[in-house]
Amino acid sequence: MPNLRLDKRFDVTFDEHKIDAIFAQFDQCQLPGVALGIAIRGEPVYRKGFGLANMELPVLLSPSIRMRIGSTTKHFACLAYLLLCEAGEAEIDAPIGKYIPELHPVARGVTTRQLMGNVSGLRDVFDITWQFSGTPRVSSEQLLAMYRDIDDVNAPPGTNWIYNNGGFLMLSVAIERISGRTLEEFLRERIFDPIGMYETLLRRSESGFVPNSAALHTKNGGSEYQRSPFFGTDFAGEGGIVSTVDDMLRWLAHMDSPVVGNASTWAAMKTPQHLANGTSSYYSFGLLIDRYRGLDIIHHPGGGMGGNAQMIKVPAAGLDVIVMVNRDESGWALGNQILDSCVTGLDPVPQPSAAPFATGTFRSATTGRVVQLCVQDGQQILSIDGNDMPASADSEGVLWPIQAEAKQSVTLLGDLQTPSAVRLSDFGNADELGRESSPPATDMEDIIGRYRADSIGAEVTIAKTPEGARMSTVGKFGSRVYALECLADGVWRAKRSWMSPRSGGVLSFDRERRTFSFSGYRTWRLTFRRADGFSGG
Repeated sequence: MPNLRLDKRFDVTFDEHKIDAIFAQFDQCQLPGVALGIAIRGEPVYRKGFGLANMELPVLLSPSIRMRIGSTTKHFACLAYLLLCEAGEAEIDAPIGKYIPELHPVARGVTTRQLMGNVSGLRDVFDITWQFSGTPRVSSEQLLAMYRDIDDVNAPPGTNWIYNNGGFLMLSVAIERISGRTLEEFLRERIFDPIGMYETLLRRSESGFVPNSAALHTKNGGSEYQRSPFFGTDFAGEGGIVSTVDDMLRWLAHMDSPVVGNASTWAAMKTPQHLANGTSSYYSFGLLIDRYRGLDIIHHPGGGMGGNAQMIKVPAAGLDVIVMVNRDESGWALGNQILDSCVTGLDPVPQPSAAPFATGTFRSATTGRVVQLCVQDGQQILSIDGNDMPASADSEGVLWPIQAEAKQSVTLLGDLQTPSAVRLSDFGNADELGRESSPPATDMEDIIGRYRADSIGAEVTIAKTPEGARMSTVGKFGSRVYALECLADGVWRAKRSWMSPRSGGVLSFDRERRTFSFSGYRTWRLTFRRADGFSGG
């Protein structure tokens, strides 16, 4: 990433009609939509809703209807923990095992600072559940219990930034044990009520009924909408808050002159952590300290099945933005369009790479990570461990994801269309990946069979079916099926399904050891071994 340009001046030019035009596609009364708010120097200048709150009822979205904010929740959980630190009841660098001693030793020594910054290196029990059990109804207690058994990590603590909902689950449990209050009570009493956010609360699941709430809607694989379970799993401080546009505008204004949290707390909230290699993570405590088109922003998106949100604060322009969506639409992209409309002096919009595009499959001999380069709908696609991202090349031919919270890039080595190798930079951690030859004839006899990963209680069966190669998984709480695609000798990709964004990954087989490692967006190098007589659970 380029260096931040802190000295550049930006002005706000608000035009209501331009904002209306951005959201005209949602201005109808038969489909779910979006609610949003814009404030300048703390004063709301735009508050509107477009589309239905619930497709079963003739109720339109409005700025006062409760909607899920997803992972935007995370910085509220961090503030809650820091309030305990202010009171001398907790420590910012305490090992999480101090508060949750039943954790496995690999998790017990990770600090709360590392958990709040997504640099713990621990495996994410949410991702593991979604990958191998689907989207079942699972409680926070069941998810936490998995950390008693998981005996390995994605990466050593502090060495890489890997998004981890499970870290914020542990933080939530620590807050409850230290304070003697439920997280619902602590957030309401210590944060929401003092600020006047009376419509904001923690809603762990979609079961039950909460008054004045919009429903979540997701596509059923075609063009029809259906009610969404938000992921099935319970959510606490990792993503469980529901709020309104009006409450979130109050919150954004409060961030400028806080009455909850002292100056030291808020300085910590807005200071990115650094990795062991000295690279900034661009992530502080539940907040991304980022840049968009040369503009310094503080933000955090929150996604889920059937709804998402984006919260943006632009300190240099005095601009606050909140976007809340109750269907499968990118609040992140919509928030960026608002910035495009409201802020003058932005850097030019990055243009997609011009053809010819790079193609090929690449694998690291040291880490086993896999990068795919391909073309889809006239766009360069960069796939890292099975996570597809539209990408654009800069003037030096380095590929950057167009929109991603991870700061990754891929440098093409050799010919720019058919590179002999690529260099992956992942938050400053460099890894060189050699080009793999074209996939062999997909004779998969040597990989057919059953495999297991004991520490996560999951079993995988690989088989030939009339539809092609398939991977069936049975995890602790459920099951799912993936289509398999051969990428290279011993390398197969498990294709994600429409129901689960970012599900799937890459399987790398070691025939001699009769194992394969699974790597995906948030789960790296998870080993499965040949098994007999094992069933997940």
